[in-house]
Amino acid sequence: MVIPQHVAIILDGNGRWAKSKGMPRNYGHAQGSKNVERICEDAYHMGVKYLTVYAFSTENWNRPGDEVAALMKLLRNYMKTCLKTAAKNDMKIRVLGDVTGLDDDIRTRIEELEEATKNNGGLNFQIAINYGSRDEIIRGVRRLVKDCAQGKVEPEQIDEKLFEGYLDTHDIPDPDLLIRTSGELRLSNFLMWQLAYTEFYFTDIHWPDFTKEELMKAIEQYNARDRRFGKVKKEAKGQDV
Repeated sequence: MVIPQHVAIILDGNGRWAKSKGMPRNYGHAQGSKNVERICEDAYHMGVKYLTVYAFSTENWNRPGDEVAALMKLLRNYMKTCLKTAAKNDMKIRVLGDVTGLDDDIRTRIEELEEATKNNGGLNFQIAINYGSRDEIIRGVRRLVKDCAQGKVEPEQIDEKLFEGYLDTHDIPDPDLLIRTSGELRLSNFLMWQLAYTEFYFTDIHWPDFTKEELMKAIEQYNARDRRFGKVKKEAKGQDV
């Protein structure tokens, strides 16, 4: 079985999971956070090299104030415990998104976490926080335009490879497999540039109930796909690595 090099996950359904159990939405988010740690370990032992999770989008600021505050508190707590998880799985942690929109203490913890794990050689774990794909592309375009204005880049040099260097995911391979939990069938502004040839897997299971076994089901489905990358079947054979 081919293990996808890079798995991306849209962590959906925490609130609905909590509601189904008669609990507040914040309880669901807390349990979802714990499940991230479990799946990180599972993915690492399966042989996944890159795992990217959609933790907080640019649109999530539109949620009720008390829920946003609870999510930020949860994020602070997660950053405190994440070093232990990183040490256990030899994880290199990187945050994607516009961190300038976060509070100073959270930005400081992100910087400390990235610095402390930068030389780890196990799982590459990307957390998308205050992330939106359109926002990422706009920020990248702004940096590129600035470099053009300063004469660092000529317009004729611009191609896909060059532009990818201006994205949050520069030097990270595109996802091979995207998983979205909780039955929704949309991307929700997540990694839209990077998902051009990614295989999608949607499940009705809410994120807190997503297990190692469910991850394996997604990988089995991935193996059943014929990844052609725009080519005909014969030409694309053997490229799904």
